[in-house]
Amino acid sequence: MTTVPGEVLIRRVAVAAVTAASLALGVGVGVQTWTAAERREAQAAREAALGRVDDALAVVHADVAARAVEGATSDAAGSSALLTGARSALAAALAHGQQTLEASADRVGDDEAPRTALAAHLAAGRAAAPTASPLVARRLTAELTAAEQAVHAAVAAEQARVAEQEAARAAAEAARAARATTRPGTPAPAAGGGADRCATTYGGPAFYTSVPTEGGDGSNGRLPPSALTAVSWTRDSRGTPFYLRADAAAALERLNRAFRAALGHDLALDLTYRDLDTQVAMREALGSVAAVPGTSSHGTGLALDVPELPCEYGWDSPARAWLVAHGPAYGWVSPTWARQGGSNPEYWHYEYRG
Repeated sequence: MTTVPGEVLIRRVAVAAVTAASLALGVGVGVQTWTAAERREAQAAREAALGRVDDALAVVHADVAARAVEGATSDAAGSSALLTGARSALAAALAHGQQTLEASADRVGDDEAPRTALAAHLAAGRAAAPTASPLVARRLTAELTAAEQAVHAAVAAEQARVAEQEAARAAAEAARAARATTRPGTPAPAAGGGADRCATTYGGPAFYTSVPTEGGDGSNGRLPPSALTAVSWTRDSRGTPFYLRADAAAALERLNRAFRAALGHDLALDLTYRDLDTQVAMREALGSVAAVPGTSSHGTGLALDVPELPCEYGWDSPARAWLVAHGPAYGWVSPTWARQGGSNPEYWHYEYRG
């Protein structure tokens, strides 16, 4: 039988009490020998004392057992609550992380590493969630949270970069529009005045790049959203993204990275996809300079125009020299008809040939 705390002390005290009573009785009768009745009386008193001790110990044992059951039940309930809470937190982190992954698509620029890391943590979390211990669930939740924060930081950095580029572009356009003198290092205008040779060569009404055609049937100028992708680094002056067919946009992303490495700035765009209604309006405004509606390469999402700025993208500019020399490696070319001496010279026009 298991000994409870204090049991030995209780038994010792009881036995001592019985022994003391026996001694007292012996003293009372002097040195005379105990009679049989006296021995029976002493033995009965001893047994009664020990019975009371056993009763007391039974109460102690029952109390200890009850406390043990209560402690075990409390520990089990606490463990269950801890496990449930840890797994619930992991489930919430998985749901939120998936939302962040989806919302950040095409919003982190060239560096997809933060989104790739988040996707890996999501996969690991989903695999472990059903059987994860509280410790593992808490660790996975912390890793997911850190990966999600890295994606948010990448999105914010890309937004800041695009905003900075747009501000620089807007400032440059404003400077060109307001410039009243010839740029330093360019030939002076003829006596009596003359236009800045670096000013835009376009003098017609303003036209802008088009958004995908909702419900479009895929024909020229009627491309649906599923067929087009926006480039990541710039928008037009109204904030509209520049859309191209998905494969052309992907190739242009690669071209722009190489262009930026070589010339120190991103490729500027003026027009990309053009819907049929815009092409009709351009034909009416510009005549034969604009393609017949339904035949323009812009309507296929496979053409782009850079700004009509001769000093920046004109025939003799470093940018055009680079594009003509290196663009074909990325599938982008200056078509024969658009070159100097071609049937319709346009230094600003390029097409994707794959």
